[in-house]
Amino acid sequence: MRITRRGWGWGIGLGAVALGLLAWAFAPRPLPVEVATATIGAFEASIDEEARTRVRDRYVVSAPLAGRLARIALREGDAVKAGDVVATLAPALSPMLDTRTEAELRARVETADAMVSRARSRIDRARVGVDQARSTLRRDEALARDRFVSASQLDTDRLALRAAERELESAQEDRHVADHEVEQARAALSAARNPDGDDASAFVLRAPVSGRVLRVAQASEGMVALGTPLLDIGDLADMEVVAELLTTDALKTPPGTPVRIERWGGEGRLDGRVRRVEPAAFTKVSALGVEEQRVRVLIDLLDPPARRGALGDGYRVGVRAIVQARDGVLIVPAGAVFPHPDDTGNAPDRMALFVVRDGRARQVLVELGGRNGREAWIAKGLAPGDQVIVYPGEEVADGRRVRARSTTDR
Repeated sequence: MRITRRGWGWGIGLGAVALGLLAWAFAPRPLPVEVATATIGAFEASIDEEARTRVRDRYVVSAPLAGRLARIALREGDAVKAGDVVATLAPALSPMLDTRTEAELRARVETADAMVSRARSRIDRARVGVDQARSTLRRDEALARDRFVSASQLDTDRLALRAAERELESAQEDRHVADHEVEQARAALSAARNPDGDDASAFVLRAPVSGRVLRVAQASEGMVALGTPLLDIGDLADMEVVAELLTTDALKTPPGTPVRIERWGGEGRLDGRVRRVEPAAFTKVSALGVEEQRVRVLIDLLDPPARRGALGDGYRVGVRAIVQARDGVLIVPAGAVFPHPDDTGNAPDRMALFVVRDGRARQVLVELGGRNGREAWIAKGLAPGDQVIVYPGEEVADGRRVRARSTTDR
């Protein structure tokens, strides 16, 4: 049979189509990947930890002498004012008339007088600190008008003045407490000298400060020894938050670091600021049995007491210390960035990511400005609007054809 030219043409055409279909069938398909767009936004890096609230100044009312305690009618949460009667002691005659007990009570009176003198000295020192802080603020305000002092320095001076005023208030409260200690010690000595008669020998204990009863250690009537704790009083309006951070994290949260209090049981969040990082660390065993070195970080609550609702002493809260915050930076998902080894196989600081360009994955070296659990701040190597591959697998390589994953690929 003789094949015509037309037959040869059909054969060549069908062969070309078959080869094209085979090439299409065995050609590598674009790899479906998850992509995200690099955007400009705000970046924050924080240290998250569980913490607890604590009344800043907790006052323990204890028995200044041995005797019979009358039943305490106060309960936890009751409000008291400074000077209110919180407990009553009746003397146990034999110990109270003892010569040794009287000598001890005399020494207690002298100690209380010394505490008053020390509190008075602290008040004078605190007043000097307030005057010095106020003078510094006035001087810097005058210099700021001529632009010799920055606005941040003025903020620091105002915070220093506020801290000095709070120190003065605390010193005055200590003086008030010391005065009550003197009154109680002298009354105890007087009761020891004159134990005759129920009314003459009854000794009352008064609240040293205004606040609420936090704990009643012994509510029932009974005999108590000298120095037995009876109840705790504190001002719930003056509370702080105590967080136990790893020592490596505590170094990143110096005094003044802003803190967000979350998961405290109320709506929204509360604002705080680190006041002090205690100098001594301690060892704590984690839930996994690992020994950790931790340190207590004290945080001031900045919101008014009305905003905190019924938040009380010893409540569990979550704190987020903001260690890095920048606005207007380039942000990508944290899962898009991965270490990039150098020629020796080490990758201590080199980071990279894959960018989708013309349907292909292109590896790009980048410089990180910061990173948290969700986002990474790209300081160099990327432009806004670039499409980056999130969580690239082992199949993703430089030059590999890729396409954005759709819902049907999941």
